[in-house]
Amino acid sequence: MPLSEEELRLLEQMERALVEEDPKFASTLRGTSLRRSARRRAIAAGVVFVLGVALLMGGVMSGKGAVGFAIGIAGFVVMLGSATIALTAIRGQQAASAPADPRSAMHPSRGFTVIDGGRSGKLRRKGGSTPRNSSSFMERMEDRWRRRREQGGF
Repeated sequence: MPLSEEELRLLEQMERALVEEDPKFASTLRGTSLRRSARRRAIAAGVVFVLGVALLMGGVMSGKGAVGFAIGIAGFVVMLGSATIALTAIRGQQAASAPADPRSAMHPSRGFTVIDGGRSGKLRRKGGSTPRNSSSFMERMEDRWRRRREQGGF
């Protein structure tokens, strides 16, 4: 649910007052330190990923049967874990660098198109069908079904 103009104005005033009162705390809330820690985490995960590759290749090259196989599996697990940590750190870094303007932030439900039982946000005409070239297949089928029921066919 979007904020009203009055709520946006009050939020901006509170933000300005916070920045004037405690700029260090405001910069922390903006995410500058979060970006820095996310970057550090991503770099460390990259280094650990390279070590995992070395471990995997060392296990494959050793050729000592079960021991080499176990070392290779451990290297793969290390690579997988570090890649997961790096991706979450990068996503966190992107979220922290997002604009702090509350009007530009989207509500979580706005990006989805399948809401309200799969119907799109288009308004339907009452008492007639939509033009054939602009409606979807399902809308045309629903209109046909509605006409048949109104005419007493089914």
